[in-house]
Amino acid sequence: MLEQLLIFSRGGLILWTCNELSNALKGSPIDSLIRSCLLEERSGLASFVYDAPGASYTLKWTFHNELGLVFVAVYQKILHLLYVDDLLSMVKREFSVVYDPTRTDYGDFDDVYRQLRLEAEARAEEIKKSLKVGARIVGKKQELVQKAKFDQGGKKMNGGGNLKSENGADDKSMNGYVNGGEEVKNRGSVNDKENLSSNNGAFDVNKLQKLRSKAGKKNDSAAVVSKGSKPESKKKVTKKNRVWDDNKPKDVKLDYTDPVTENGDEHVNYVAADIEGESMMDKEEVISSDSEEEEDDRVVDGSKSVTKSKGWFSSMFQSIAGKANLERADLEPALKGLKDRLMTKNVAEEIAEKLCESVATSLEGKKMEKFTLISSTVKAAMEDALVRILTPKRSIDILRDVHAAKEQGKPYVVVFVGVNGVGKSTNLAKVAYWLLQHKVNVMMAACDTFRSGAVEQLRTHARKLQIPIFEKGYEKDPAIVAKEAIQEATRNGSDVVLVDTAGRMQDNEPLMRALSKLINLNNPDLVLFVGEALVGNDAVDQLSKFNQKLADLSNSSNPRLIDGILLTKFDTIDDKVGAALSMVYISGAPVMFVGCGQSYTDLMKLNVKTIVKTLLK
Repeated sequence: MLEQLLIFSRGGLILWTCNELSNALKGSPIDSLIRSCLLEERSGLASFVYDAPGASYTLKWTFHNELGLVFVAVYQKILHLLYVDDLLSMVKREFSVVYDPTRTDYGDFDDVYRQLRLEAEARAEEIKKSLKVGARIVGKKQELVQKAKFDQGGKKMNGGGNLKSENGADDKSMNGYVNGGEEVKNRGSVNDKENLSSNNGAFDVNKLQKLRSKAGKKNDSAAVVSKGSKPESKKKVTKKNRVWDDNKPKDVKLDYTDPVTENGDEHVNYVAADIEGESMMDKEEVISSDSEEEEDDRVVDGSKSVTKSKGWFSSMFQSIAGKANLERADLEPALKGLKDRLMTKNVAEEIAEKLCESVATSLEGKKMEKFTLISSTVKAAMEDALVRILTPKRSIDILRDVHAAKEQGKPYVVVFVGVNGVGKSTNLAKVAYWLLQHKVNVMMAACDTFRSGAVEQLRTHARKLQIPIFEKGYEKDPAIVAKEAIQEATRNGSDVVLVDTAGRMQDNEPLMRALSKLINLNNPDLVLFVGEALVGNDAVDQLSKFNQKLADLSNSSNPRLIDGILLTKFDTIDDKVGAALSMVYISGAPVMFVGCGQSYTDLMKLNVKTIVKTLLK
């Protein structure tokens, strides 16, 4: 049974709800649908499952793009209602007839809905009956086949083409004793041949002794030859470096480690904010006009074939007169070209398919404007969708959150998580440098007690930046180390605690359990996932499994998941910027930092317009 069915406009105005379904929905499934699917370009999905304490619903929906209407049906997750899709399509068809943009009350639609629901339920019953009849027919056919096999099992054909009876006796052997005797003789001859072959292949000890004596003589002769002849000693010839134009190469210093005094103390070259320069986080990025001035690709690869097949006149007439309503077949060629383009920019295939499906759902049935091509319409819709996805849905101003936590008398805690070798410690130091420029007291916490050299690496960054570090060495519980670091920061008056964690693969159960314990025990203000901009399809697997593990291993009903993303090695990908889109789409978390170099200043914000232009260029 349906829990609720409602119709509302894309602007959020509720036009009609079913009065018969007066059940009060627990939680806010409609709001979750709008936030998680409709605004995040996941409208191409078949259904949406809403899970909350004491409530579990399945939501299905459809659009009327020309009128800008959304039709939503809500029912219990445990139920499998076959008539929901049919009912939504019928309600959409009938409501579009009576819809008036100036009208807000549709109380007379209740009778129409009641009739439509009865028709949909009757069709569903007929489908159930037909499925049951089909299952019975298939079952009877299987029984007949099994019986036929069982009847033929009484008499089977042997290798010589003779029938065997049920007791296994050969009908040919029943004709007389002579046949049986011939079989016995044949079997005996075969056995005799086998015995002869086994005797011929028996092992002879005398032959082995003769072979050993021959081998000994050969070894003795070889030893005599080796004593008489002296081996020539070959000198290794080392290749000298070639010198061009008689210029001697200069001795270049390749060791850039800090010098050590006689007492063993290191002279550390400290990095000051005024010497290193301003962090790129505080610089406004200038968007190059190259992508905007480039000639727009009016016709993508897929739509070229459609233009050729329809002919020049028909395509030109459609662009001038405008098409009545866009159909899925009209959108497929342009969407295929866009999907291929996104995948060449390193967007995961699964994400590219979902985006194209969502854009097709939003354009299907919509009237195309005059003097426009289908490819340009699809591209504009995709650009709007990408901007909506990449634009953060919440504030990502960390400095404001730091000051708010300081007013409450507690440090702002940031935990850096991610897989191995993505640059967590290096980018943690970049974030620390950026915070130092804004007069924020920072303390590092070395909670990577697993990897050798991790504490020393973070200690070097701390000495360079002249900030305190809390460490307990190796083979300690990271969750306890982080807790003690936060307590130490509270006593010392530090504003921010940057927690470094060990790199771990998403399938490593023990390390993921330790990470979940660290987050649940310390409840950080921000959980940053550090990921490479080089990854393609693996970005989906990494983020989805990190979030899944954190949710499964948490003891809380509202587990902490990934709050933000830090993309590293962004300067090495050229125009392959699709990893940013894949990570944001699969997790819903915004990209808060972008690492674009090896110095402390190489940290910047993500420019959404630049990324979208690059993806569609």
